[in-house]
Amino acid sequence: MTKGGMESVEVFTTKGKGRGLKAQKEFLPGDVIFAEPAYAAVVFDSLTHVICHTCFKRQERLHRCGQCKFAYYCDRTCQRAAWLNHKNECSAIKRHGKAPTENIRLAARILWKVEREGSGLSEGCLVSIDELQNHVESFGEEEKRELRTDVESFLEFWPPHCQQFGMQFISHIFGVISCNGFTLSDQRGLQAVGVGIFPNLCQANHNCWPNCTVVFNNGNHEAVRSMFHTQMRIELRALSKISPGDELTVSYVDFLSLSEERRKQLKKQYYFDCTCEHCKKQLKDDLMLAVKAGESKPSADTVKEVIQLSKDTLEKINKARMEGLYHEVVKLCRDCLKKQEPVLGDTNIYLLRILSIASEVLSYLQMFEEAADYAKRMVDGYLKIYHPNNAQLGMAVMRAGVTHWHAGLIEAGHGLICKAYAILLITHGPSHPITKDLEVMRVQTEMELRMFQQNEFMYYKMREAALKNQKIQVMPEPSNENAPSLFHKKE
Repeated sequence: MTKGGMESVEVFTTKGKGRGLKAQKEFLPGDVIFAEPAYAAVVFDSLTHVICHTCFKRQERLHRCGQCKFAYYCDRTCQRAAWLNHKNECSAIKRHGKAPTENIRLAARILWKVEREGSGLSEGCLVSIDELQNHVESFGEEEKRELRTDVESFLEFWPPHCQQFGMQFISHIFGVISCNGFTLSDQRGLQAVGVGIFPNLCQANHNCWPNCTVVFNNGNHEAVRSMFHTQMRIELRALSKISPGDELTVSYVDFLSLSEERRKQLKKQYYFDCTCEHCKKQLKDDLMLAVKAGESKPSADTVKEVIQLSKDTLEKINKARMEGLYHEVVKLCRDCLKKQEPVLGDTNIYLLRILSIASEVLSYLQMFEEAADYAKRMVDGYLKIYHPNNAQLGMAVMRAGVTHWHAGLIEAGHGLICKAYAILLITHGPSHPITKDLEVMRVQTEMELRMFQQNEFMYYKMREAALKNQKIQVMPEPSNENAPSLFHKKE
């Protein structure tokens, strides 16, 4: 079954897993299998005034809708592009007196689209909104309570003159949002800023070691002629060679957890038992729980003690980060690493988590040399665990490269930046803002490396002068959030 621009994929049904997507032709790493605009999408409640409601880019100055005073846009181009989806919302917000929560707004946008086009197949969609999974029957008591609250709030917001829908269909839409809402990120891809529904993407099944990845592309409305504008969309990209007939899979969770933890998370959030090869055979679990090799192997009790200490420290670190106490975070990391290093192996996830936090916070505090050492060890561990074309691996290698460059370690910095660039070319593509930024860094560090190799003394003199003359570039403040996960689950 193919439809409008989706000729390269086919929907199929398997026993136990339900619907999935199959490739209709061969794909190579980095190929875009399909790009899909959102069926409906909204900005998170906490960011409605700093993110454009059309392209989801973060901007300094946004134009506010003069009618509802709620929606914000980059410029008139984005505002015009939004009008079809914002028109009903605009008058409903004015009538209601205030904007409802993101879940209510998204459900309303979906139902206004259904009102305009019907609930059958939309152009370019392989499945209709009716056919999407809602998992309402699997909801626990707490989720059912939230669903009832959402439905009540929705009915208060929904205008009486619009098409009226039955309670069952409204509940279905909220169920679809709960388990199929896709996380939208800002143009840097570093912060989750909204949630959208993409019916074709919803058909891709999970695998902890997938052959595809999903990247959010904010589109481009800056071209002078509107015929060259591109709309906001998600892109499904191949991570490895895919043959015709192969199932297309994506990972719903970060791989950097033990198989048992990933399975628990998938069951809780998406209501299925993962039966992928990595979970069944617990592949890589031994690496993630590695202990120090050598003659004096630590006892099982010592290992247990250090892992418990690591878990307790991670809780204390989270609390200190929430309060912005970054020097306290560094102290906690250093103390924890002293206890971990004689006991845990280089790929142990508890060691890697502390190394990751330490390198990020020390970079922010501009203690680059120590940060670079931790970042290098973190990347060495990640490279043994992650799929070689994993987006999170690419981002971690990029951060490590930038940290090394700040520390004046130009050879290692350039090497890491090149490695990150090779990964992100596949996961994000050459035109993504992150890849473009990385290309600029790659060229810059290559030039500096040549200078360093020709005359080390002159290189350091010029670097010193350049750093004195420019404002010190502060690293972004460490975020308490993990990288945006694939699907957005209501907390």
